[in-house]
Amino acid sequence: MSLPAERTPVIIGVADVLDRPADPALALEPLALMEAAVRAADADAGGGFLERIDSIDVINLVSWRYDRVAARLVERLGIVCPRAVYGLVGGETPTTKIHEAALRIMNGNSLVAVVTGAEAQNAVAKAKAAGISLPWTPPAKMPENPIIPSEHVTELGMKHGIFQPIHIYPLYENATVAAWGLTPAEALAESGAAYERISAAAAANSHAWGRKAFRADEITTVSDDNRMICWPYTKRMVANNNVNAGAAVLMTTLALARAAGIPDDRIIHVHGGASAGEHMDFLKRDQFVHSCAQDAVLGQAMRIAPKGFDRVELYSCFPTVPKMARRTLGLGADVPLSVMGGLSFAGAGLNCYMLHSTCAMVRSLRERPADQALLYGQGGYVTKHHALVIGNRPAEAAWLMLNRDVQDTAEEARGDVPRFDGAYEGPARLETFSIVFGRDGQPSHGSVVGRTPDADRVFGKLDLADSVALATLLSLDAHPIGLPGTVRLGDDGLQRWAFA
Repeated sequence: MSLPAERTPVIIGVADVLDRPADPALALEPLALMEAAVRAADADAGGGFLERIDSIDVINLVSWRYDRVAARLVERLGIVCPRAVYGLVGGETPTTKIHEAALRIMNGNSLVAVVTGAEAQNAVAKAKAAGISLPWTPPAKMPENPIIPSEHVTELGMKHGIFQPIHIYPLYENATVAAWGLTPAEALAESGAAYERISAAAAANSHAWGRKAFRADEITTVSDDNRMICWPYTKRMVANNNVNAGAAVLMTTLALARAAGIPDDRIIHVHGGASAGEHMDFLKRDQFVHSCAQDAVLGQAMRIAPKGFDRVELYSCFPTVPKMARRTLGLGADVPLSVMGGLSFAGAGLNCYMLHSTCAMVRSLRERPADQALLYGQGGYVTKHHALVIGNRPAEAAWLMLNRDVQDTAEEARGDVPRFDGAYEGPARLETFSIVFGRDGQPSHGSVVGRTPDADRVFGKLDLADSVALATLLSLDAHPIGLPGTVRLGDDGLQRWAFA
């Protein structure tokens, strides 16, 4: 059974705005990028919806911290908007906000809604390097480090130097090697092949910031312009947030869309979705070989689309995320995992990738209609997950009306969380690890997550002077997961790891 047209949420307009001035002083600030994107999304819908917008969600900004962000955007648009909300940090927030907007439309609490976001980190970085001030709206506060969500950073992680996303995703990457029965070389080859296809999507996307296709070996092999960042991730396997870009998604009811004369083949239906999360402290998770929250949201998406998805967009900040997701979805190794082109290649502002991906998916569905497609967003450190199903055919009312929170499903699947024992000394086995590289191409520091004979969890710093240990961890021939070691306490009170 379908919803009545007056309560059926649909996407009617999308827009991406890219800004590439040679002089950063001439760059559009994020508010201007968002304004341009919203106006362009209205034009994409045929015009006439701008003044009718009653709900605006603004994706969290990091490159330029305004006060009154959503209110300032409304003022620039010259409209009266009863609901204008500034969002939280998270790569999953665009799919979350689009889903929430659909539910408000379905429940009669909104008629015309917009989700928008933008970043101008490229201009900010260039201006800083040139020592110039940008003639933009004065910021309320500039972030000290825009890449580190503070709620995820623990004191222990900081002491180990394992606290940024690029440090923590490898914990999953390195653990899954053993769980999937692969050698590190085989796992790296899988990443390269998947990212080669993703880069091809970026090259074909006229709305991508980066439009160069790379071969798998160009992605995984260390070179002068592709240094190792954190094992086994090179620069081309890491998210690129250094862009000046904005995007907007415009939504309304099917009845209003048809009344405006929008052809059915340009109308995209929202079918439903789901959200769930992991513990923010990575040491308080049950394991690192999959995410129960990711499994739960993708499982719900598959229930919404029992015949499968014609195409998918799997969040690709780092290879482990789409690799885990495709296994949960039961997709083959050669299935394209993106229509947008990935964070490493197409690029996007921090928190904004899934907004651009939604625009790309809408265009794709207009060009080549399909019943159902998947947008899967992820935020934090494999922490927050949201899946959204959209398509050309009308949605089933039952799925849209279901509670979108599947946290209980994730918790039911979760194993016991190991007790962390930071004072432990003695034998242990390696659970996973992270080794960070400096700009000189050499390892700078690293830590091992281990398990004691009682299955408690430990966290030991590595001695990089131990060449045998380093060679064991960086081997492409055999993974070190499960190898025995010993843990002792250093003078600073932090644990140290050594192989037995």
